[in-house]
Amino acid sequence: MADVVRKKGTSAFVTLLGCFLLSYGVYGEEDNGEQYRGKYLGKLNQYHHQVSGDVWAVDQYTLLLTSFNYDGNGADTFFWAGATNRPGPQGFIVPNEWTKTNVLDRYFNKDFTLTLPHNKKIVDIKWFAVYDLASQNTFGDVYIPEEFEPPSPQKISQLSKRSHNVSSEPIVILDAKTISIPQFIYDGQSTNTYFWIGVGPQPSSIGQKVPDEYGYMDSLRSYNNEDIVLELPGDVTVFNIDWLSVFDVKTKSNYGSVIIPDGLNVPPSLTKIIKQTKSLPNCVQLHKRYQISWEIFGPQITIQLAAQVAEDEYMAFGLSGSENSSQMEGADVAIAYMDDTRGYATDYNITAKAPCGKVLGQYKGVCRDELLGGLDNNQLYTAVREDGINTITYRRTLTSSDVGDKDFITDKPVYVVWALGKLDKTNNEPSFHDVYPRSDIVLDLSRKEPENTCIDFTEYNKKVFQREPWEKTEIFDKSIRTFKATIGPSGGKRGYQGITGKPSMGLAWYIEGALIPELYLRRGLTYNFRVYGGNNPHSAELYHPLIITDEPHGGYDTLSDLAQSKIRVLAGVELTRRGRPRPTAVGPLCLSKHNDRDRRLDDNFPSFNKFNRTLVQVCEPGEGGTLVISPNSTWPDLVYYHSFTHANMGWKIHVVDSYTKNNAVVRKLSVFIAITTVLLGVL
Repeated sequence: MADVVRKKGTSAFVTLLGCFLLSYGVYGEEDNGEQYRGKYLGKLNQYHHQVSGDVWAVDQYTLLLTSFNYDGNGADTFFWAGATNRPGPQGFIVPNEWTKTNVLDRYFNKDFTLTLPHNKKIVDIKWFAVYDLASQNTFGDVYIPEEFEPPSPQKISQLSKRSHNVSSEPIVILDAKTISIPQFIYDGQSTNTYFWIGVGPQPSSIGQKVPDEYGYMDSLRSYNNEDIVLELPGDVTVFNIDWLSVFDVKTKSNYGSVIIPDGLNVPPSLTKIIKQTKSLPNCVQLHKRYQISWEIFGPQITIQLAAQVAEDEYMAFGLSGSENSSQMEGADVAIAYMDDTRGYATDYNITAKAPCGKVLGQYKGVCRDELLGGLDNNQLYTAVREDGINTITYRRTLTSSDVGDKDFITDKPVYVVWALGKLDKTNNEPSFHDVYPRSDIVLDLSRKEPENTCIDFTEYNKKVFQREPWEKTEIFDKSIRTFKATIGPSGGKRGYQGITGKPSMGLAWYIEGALIPELYLRRGLTYNFRVYGGNNPHSAELYHPLIITDEPHGGYDTLSDLAQSKIRVLAGVELTRRGRPRPTAVGPLCLSKHNDRDRRLDDNFPSFNKFNRTLVQVCEPGEGGTLVISPNSTWPDLVYYHSFTHANMGWKIHVVDSYTKNNAVVRKLSVFIAITTVLLGVL
């Protein structure tokens, strides 16, 4: 099913297996050892100061210099280009590889790219040179051929319409590894369907899976006129495949496909390929950014987790809580991460989809085995971080006497779970995961013949996947004295995480219908919060009394006595006769939910307003809990509203002496009022 895509056999052009990375100068290689760098312009003519090298056109605006040399001894020397018949003073400076217009330093065998300034195109110039303005001497140059066509994105045919409503507008090959599919439609009704590539006259089962637009290897979801961009896996480029298909690997059915023409004049890829050394015989690609390898020897299993993660992110992998599906609750997992140069693969048990915390005196949630009365039975073997990839190897016995551990079964396939997410750096505990599978994952751990279906990592370009945070909301209105506080989804990386810069537990406070607004309260006035955060203390996920403290983290009830002693609680907590903290602002649950929509698409919404329209609010009967506060002179200027039981759900309260702010803030208030008006209209 995941055979490596073979070289085209019918192409009249050289097969190109490599890709090019501008900022790193790293290239994939062709079968003949050469590299695809774009369209070749020629060697620099060598005149003075040891100038030499090759020049390529990457796209309409970009030149690539390879093996470039210059002794650095010119007095006033620059990269220079112009439209005259030969190099001379009637030209312009081309900024160096750092986009600076400094006098050139020495270069020795360097590879780098240069971008023409002011949106000038390669077809607008006749030559490129290393030129000295002081002496008006050309040290080296290359000429642009007449009627030259630099590489550019190429439009090809649309997907053929065969079944399952598959269709698209004409597909665009953006570069050697990147394919854009405009207005893609697929009904999502098949459970074994993927973007699929291969060689030959038509799509077949001999091919390779392409991660979807978010890097998932799962069966495709439904699409409705969506513009998506795919990156070809590993070192595969458009030059060594013949077709792209929406393909059902179980029934071997092609639901729609397109032929990739030979000899496309497209830019080289900007993606760095990171070669991985596979130390264990079995390997499965869980996600574009995540792979697991393993080996069973005697009574032990050795597991290696490798993923492209930030320094503050974790990898999770383990046995499902169910024997019939991939289920988080009840799962036995390892949480693996790097803390500086030290690695961890800690044994956890998942009893609820919530961070670990005490529920009526017992730990529930994603908790270390040691907190649940068990032992950490994972033995760390190796841990290293290189090229943005954490690779952590650990061992465990197949069977364990620990009641919290599950046995690794070797006589049949097993269901597993996995995730990638952000660490809460205050305690190095996992927060709510950002990346996780859509469907069941089954592994045959005791394969008779080792199998490796992993692909090389390609550099994870965060800028491509990052979205601007939604605009923060401020409530600065002296007429508002009562606030309704409910619970809702945190809004992915554009919501809570983007606004606060903190990891999320998946839920957050909604105040007056807005996601974690910053509140401005005046000293000397009394305010009333009506709290709908859940009143069932047995629930590890949905019990959120509201409190106000002087620290930004929250989750007061989960902290140690020492940590609690360092926090000033301003409202929402009283002490029992035994001196234990007890929340006072407890009310029925009012929860906004995703309406049958994958929450992993939250980042696609350009604003909270549009995101909020897709939510459905479900409220339990009853009056909300009450939290009455009267900020006074003893209150700090900045405090925070939180959940008593969970960290990272609330945000800031500014305590002010008067309701006067500058015009910029008043404008933000106007935006908030407009948003609130729309929301009220929708509700």
